Amino acid sequence: MAPKTTKAGSARSNSKRSSKKAGGKKAGQAPDREGTDADSHGRPESAIYLADTHRAVRSELNAAEDLPTFVATAGTLSLQQRRRLVEQAQVLIGDNYVHLPLKRAMHAADPVQALRLLAHRLESATASNMGPESGFHAEMLRIFASVRDLHTNYLLPAPFASRVAFVPFDAEEYFVDGNRHYQVSHLVPGFTHPTFKEGVELTSWSGVPMDRAVEVNADRFAGSNLAARHARGLQFLTLRPLIQSLPPDENWVEVGYIDLNGQSQSLRHDWMVFNNQNTAGGVDANAMDPGAAALGIDLGLEVATQAKRTLFSPQVVAAAERTPRLSKKAAEVGADVVTTLPQVLRARSIDTSGGPVGHLRIFTFNVDDPGGFVAEIERLVGLLPQDKLIIDVRGNGGGHIFASEGLLQLFTPRTISPEPTQFIVTPLNRRICRRHRANPAGIDLGPWTASIEQAVQTSAVYSSGHPITPPEFANGRGQRYRGRVLCITDARCYSATDIFAAGFQDHGIGPILGVDDNTGAGGANVWTHELLRLLLQLPSPADSQTPYASLPGGANMRVAVRRTLRVHDRAGTPLEDLGVEPDERWLLTRNDLLNGNADLMERAAEMLEAMPLRVLAPVAKAVTGDARPIEVTTNNFGRLDTYVDDRPFESRNVNQGVTTVEIPADGASVRFEGWSGTDLVVSARLDFS
Repeated sequence: MAPKTTKAGSARSNSKRSSKKAGGKKAGQAPDREGTDADSHGRPESAIYLADTHRAVRSELNAAEDLPTFVATAGTLSLQQRRRLVEQAQVLIGDNYVHLPLKRAMHAADPVQALRLLAHRLESATASNMGPESGFHAEMLRIFASVRDLHTNYLLPAPFASRVAFVPFDAEEYFVDGNRHYQVSHLVPGFTHPTFKEGVELTSWSGVPMDRAVEVNADRFAGSNLAARHARGLQFLTLRPLIQSLPPDENWVEVGYIDLNGQSQSLRHDWMVFNNQNTAGGVDANAMDPGAAALGIDLGLEVATQAKRTLFSPQVVAAAERTPRLSKKAAEVGADVVTTLPQVLRARSIDTSGGPVGHLRIFTFNVDDPGGFVAEIERLVGLLPQDKLIIDVRGNGGGHIFASEGLLQLFTPRTISPEPTQFIVTPLNRRICRRHRANPAGIDLGPWTASIEQAVQTSAVYSSGHPITPPEFANGRGQRYRGRVLCITDARCYSATDIFAAGFQDHGIGPILGVDDNTGAGGANVWTHELLRLLLQLPSPADSQTPYASLPGGANMRVAVRRTLRVHDRAGTPLEDLGVEPDERWLLTRNDLLNGNADLMERAAEMLEAMPLRVLAPVAKAVTGDARPIEVTTNNFGRLDTYVDDRPFESRNVNQGVTTVEIPADGASVRFEGWSGTDLVVSARLDFS
């Protein structure tokens, strides 16, 4: 049976205001594309609902424009500016890019030669035959995408950089008998339609079957592995951050779907473009600041997450504007714990067949205060169930590497070894490291400098490896949550989140349950062109031979500058392109999409229940004479070691129950370690003021 077609403009707000502006047309009545049914902002009838969105995002969405209107304003780069962009890309890729040998080997890519050819064509071009700007941007994007590295990007200039193209719904996938299906998971608040609702199954995209449409879209983005490419093809199907992608070629899309009554339908909707102003803060990547030098982030995914927050969760944007009322009470089953970082975190207690389980969702590691971030998570998990915890980092594109590696310590008694990182050895990287070899108050590259200098003699390809996260930061708090812990990942986990997942696995904190075969495999520290330019300008005097020049039109570029290596049993293995494989794969179900990942949470709870629960709960009693008694409840380990002021005090065998340890009354701190055979399995610390 042929699908029923609802043409563009049928998706309407039910408000009287929208009906009035639309001239009272009924749903399903096609608008005049010449503008008869456009409102005073020039929006097509299908987008009139944007005037009535949530107050927290109304100024952004109310100013949205259709795609032809936006495209008409773009395209102002001169021939000389294009030449400058290609010249600077050659510097970054040829002299700073740490993965260049790997990418040449794994993907048969030669971006250096591609840039040479583009530069050659521009040398012979004139202002009259240089071609459209969109073609230049497309070629630059293609060259950068050829290395399949989401850290290494050409970032489009104004007016593209701050804009996001969208249609008013989001799509996610689920599986039935191992076969993929695609479903509308969210609608922009205010968008209504008689049959196109959350939960309908998408069958085609502008006439192309959904599997193929996602595959074609995936080729535009630089996923490092098949799982990552597919995830990004779906992620950016209905929403396109124009900082990393040209506008869609088509002015509208026509989607085929099966409605909730099982009928085949079709909906046509215009692409719209809005100016994305909602950000969750985070580090200024272009600043001469230690935080900017410690970034590991998928910028496209970060922008998409911010845009989705604006479109689908405006209440979260509004919550970030309010001062939260924090509670010290443990979370009730089914309830959230109020957080100071609502755009970054969500903490709640969920009900499962095996009892309540803590669920910590980390949307991003892009924070400007990693210490405050770790402290807030410590506070939140203290209010969640103390025996089982799910750490859910799906869709997290990374951020501050300190934040991701500094978090691990809260969940393990083991000493955290931050991942070592390496520069590729080039004369330009050597100059940068020399200039910042002793800069403890700023960006300190001293640890890498000696090995880069030595490489002149040894012909080493990479510097020696040193961590970005200071070990003292990664271990300054120690284990604070002593229950069983599991991590959920997907193929959109990238960069600092890859590093977190790798550290979680390498330190044996718990199992990883993945909804994809792999994480995004972004194993690097990313620097912008502007930061690299500043590194040779500051501190004064500036390097007079700097190869970096200012970029025109607000354009920018980023490059993976230090690669990361795994630790412990996987020591020395690069994270780039390989990523983190989960211990178990979970195929999302339709029930997961409709009911808050209910089946996924049940499986995670089952895995947690199968893990051993260690109990180590010390309680200090009143000082008696020269001694301070500590009552320690223990279970599921056999040896208890005690350290007073971080010095060994005693070691004893223990059984399940309560044991009393007396320490000197003048001790400032006591640390307990629980051992099962030769394995350190749990620890706890008390500090006395």
